[in-house]
Amino acid sequence: MPTLDQLQTGKRCRIDQIDGPVELVQRLMEFGLLEGEEIEVVGFAPLGDPIEIQIGETRLSLRKIEAARITVTPL
Repeated sequence: MPTLDQLQTGKRCRIDQIDGPVELVQRLMEFGLLEGEEIEVVGFAPLGDPIEIQIGETRLSLRKIEAARITVTPL
């Protein structure tokens, strides 16, 4: 399955799983990144890191290494 960092700008997906250290998973969940949530990749910084995503009306920037830990299903 693809991870969030592999998607292109404008693509929508559903979060399947978040892997990594407990502290990282908890922090991402506090931001609203929950399994089953639909998100959209808004864009990338000029050098490709960080990645800007949108969940509902909220926009977040994630480092590529963090986005690589989020398994998604493209919609």
